Amino acid sequence: MLFWILVAILTAAVAAVLLLPLLRAAARVEAPRSHDVEVYRDQLKELERDRAGGLISAEDAEFARAEVARRLLAASDAVKATASVPAPRRSNRLAQLAVVVILPAIGLCLYLRTGNPGVPDAPLAARLANPGNDMNILIARAERQLVINPEDGAGWDVLAPIYYRSGRVQEAATAFRNALRILGPTPVRLGGYAESLIALSGGLVTSEAQEALEKSLVIEPNDPRAQFYLALAMKQEGRSADALAAFRKIVATSPKDAPWLPLVNDHIASLDGGVQSGQSAEAGPKLGNPTADDIAAAQDMSAGDRTAMIEGMVGSLAEKLKADPKNFEGWMRIIRSYSVLGQKDKAAEALKQGLKVFPAEGNEGKQLLALAGELGLKTDGGAQ
Repeated sequence: MLFWILVAILTAAVAAVLLLPLLRAAARVEAPRSHDVEVYRDQLKELERDRAGGLISAEDAEFARAEVARRLLAASDAVKATASVPAPRRSNRLAQLAVVVILPAIGLCLYLRTGNPGVPDAPLAARLANPGNDMNILIARAERQLVINPEDGAGWDVLAPIYYRSGRVQEAATAFRNALRILGPTPVRLGGYAESLIALSGGLVTSEAQEALEKSLVIEPNDPRAQFYLALAMKQEGRSADALAAFRKIVATSPKDAPWLPLVNDHIASLDGGVQSGQSAEAGPKLGNPTADDIAAAQDMSAGDRTAMIEGMVGSLAEKLKADPKNFEGWMRIIRSYSVLGQKDKAAEALKQGLKVFPAEGNEGKQLLALAGELGLKTDGGAQ
């Protein structure tokens, strides 16, 4: 009942606003000859000035004054005759009827057809209790439950992929992390957590993401998502031959109609030519990669000698990058290598040089910037 009372009050208020202009009293119409009176009065004044200035004789002035005075009297009588006549009122009965009756009737009919006055209001608590298909309400309901019970692993497990699909990547990573902590690792949770970390780093497969993916492969050795991202990590680190072998393994173990194969084949095509050209150009390791003998020798070295050996390899890589600055994997490796050696200034300088070759707007440049963020490097040549 209260609803209909409010509707009636609002309808009456709107009708009053619309009727007000229609109910105003008619304005008085200015007499049609009122301006003639002013003209004749001005003519009398002008005649007086002409007579005083000698421009007209007294006899002619008197004759003209009599004629103008006659016209002035006639105009004044006409003005008095029409002064009390009200302006004709326009016929607005139909407009008043439309405002008072027709418009409210149309509105009422439309509401009764499309609305439902019998439905009660739905406060937040009621909507949370019965969210239906409203995704925002479902998320709010799950979040409310997690505030009450933050150890609800199932709640985190449900929210994590929803956060990720909604673009709330940071919250997705937190939700996956909590689900892993409470419920334990599964390939789905580990893969989702790794993807969230990769998205946060701008496409760079970070060491934390690699660790999660490796755990996923322990549980499910043929998990294509984990295999793909680990192969991508090898490519980003400049391990082109290893990455190529990993991508080819994915193709060999995947169904022929697998939806991820086109992307995998693109990576294979981009790597295959580079690996073959590198092997044909030189018989030694590519871009300063350590040989098996180097690795065996490093096992028996002291920490200082081992560091010196790594620095020598990095120096060799730097020289080769000067000769071939278009090698993106080489820039990724040398930046990471300088950072591991604690040479942040050199890492930042290598980042600066790499961005000159691969601008930040491109895909490679974005990966360089993501690596810089992971390593704590600034793009202006300093360390954070």
